[in-house]
Amino acid sequence: MKQTTLKINPGDNVAVALSALLKGDIVTGISGEITLRDAIPAKHKFASDDIPEGSEVIMYGVIVGKALTAIPCGSLVTTKNIVHATQGFSLKERQTNWTKPDVSKWQQRSFMGYYRADGSVGTANHWLILPMVFCENKNVDALQEALVKALGYKENKSKYESIAESLADQYKAGKTADEILNSTITLDEIRSTQQKLFPNVDGIKILNHTLGCAGTKDDTTALCGLLAGYITHPNVAGATVLSLGCQNAQLAILEEEIHKRDPHFSKPLFLLEQQAIGNETEMLVQATKQTFAGLITANQCKREPAPLSKLVVGLECGGSDGFSGISANPALGHVSDILVALGGTVVLSEFPELCGVEQNLSDRCIDDKTAERFIQLIRDYFARAKAVGSGFDSNPSAGNIRDGLITDAMKSAGAAKKGGSSPVTAVLDYPEKITKPGLNLLCTPGSDIESTTAEVGSGATIVVFTTGLGTPTGNPIAPVVKVSTNTALFQKMNDIIDIDTGTIIDGKETVEEAGERIFETIIKMASGEMPVKASAAGHDDFIPWKRGISL
Repeated sequence: MKQTTLKINPGDNVAVALSALLKGDIVTGISGEITLRDAIPAKHKFASDDIPEGSEVIMYGVIVGKALTAIPCGSLVTTKNIVHATQGFSLKERQTNWTKPDVSKWQQRSFMGYYRADGSVGTANHWLILPMVFCENKNVDALQEALVKALGYKENKSKYESIAESLADQYKAGKTADEILNSTITLDEIRSTQQKLFPNVDGIKILNHTLGCAGTKDDTTALCGLLAGYITHPNVAGATVLSLGCQNAQLAILEEEIHKRDPHFSKPLFLLEQQAIGNETEMLVQATKQTFAGLITANQCKREPAPLSKLVVGLECGGSDGFSGISANPALGHVSDILVALGGTVVLSEFPELCGVEQNLSDRCIDDKTAERFIQLIRDYFARAKAVGSGFDSNPSAGNIRDGLITDAMKSAGAAKKGGSSPVTAVLDYPEKITKPGLNLLCTPGSDIESTTAEVGSGATIVVFTTGLGTPTGNPIAPVVKVSTNTALFQKMNDIIDIDTGTIIDGKETVEEAGERIFETIIKMASGEMPVKASAAGHDDFIPWKRGISL
């Protein structure tokens, strides 16, 4: 018989409905049968014990809220009867012992990647075109448009252009608006795509943004550091950079940040400054010729076998639901433990979504200095949020709440499961580079695209992104693998989601089995053997973080 409820930790006083339950249904609790006082929607929580007014609400074994009113056993937990609350945290003794998973079957495995001069290995081989300031976005677009079609990186006609042409033909034939709305359009599946001129170059990618001038000095340094992280990234073969000349984000700062990350940087890099060159057309002609020459060099790099320890996996979640913390996230946590046991690297970010589990993560830091840095970054971030009239308790979105994540602490306790159970080897502040294998913590906002942008900028060569509501987020240079928390979502949005872990909720698979399935898929996608749906759909999302603005 299929399980209908789940109490995640024996110490919890709430349980999760794995399917929709009716008022009056009798479910089995730890201490006996519970008669439900309310209808409990799937993914939502109900009191598994009587919870007095003012007392703590416990889930995942940690405090996730405080009762605003008495919540009798069997009652639905909502925003009307609990409020966000967490336990305090401080520097305590190290707790770095962990049980490593058996990784013997992967010890001799490899993936097909691109080796770089600094010893890193990429999962892709892209050429970057980027502006130092938003004033150059138009020129970057012109440069990309000139190259992507001519060199075979873009279809001559997209499916949406085909739709528009079909509608235009119907209108010319005299059809009315209603007739057009009710018409059936058959897409021309044979859209002309040229053979790529440079088969070993996966793409020509742009990093347009709205920053580079009129910001603070910290904004400028952070932007240059982020752009340097992308230029030096293992998935990048070389870059063309366009600068206006007078902006705060100067080319000299970018070069300094590149040297900081890679003192022996040797990739092709072309820096063009419009105010120095003068004529816009002349600058774009130079940029086109230089980029083409760079692509010839980039095309010489080919995929070769690399140990799995060379993988750097970003851990991300977005559009989370009430199943995130019990299906996709713990399955990804098992992936994290497998990769760390193999000597690889994972990075957990989204600091506002670690609210309430700070003590566990700080205790897992390898030394006091690392733990102290994590505690300080969390406290500083929270203080900045409070200074602008917000706080981590503002993090859950309307979609999160609607699907069972009532407080930020509840959301965070499930989100942290992505990091598995291994020790924290490093704590990084945005946009620092990942240099140590193992579990890294990176300070970023919880905002999906900003966080994914940051993880890749710090060195993640592939990102695994769990979602319960569905999100199309991708990245220009790193594959973003989407994992659904429930099967209904996977079936509904399978054009953007790669893997389903609703099998855990349905009892068809254990967390460990699902994690191993995800890991095998990661190896294929890192090797270029299996397309990532976000990349195939052209979701090249890139948003730098302006600190103090985003949660």
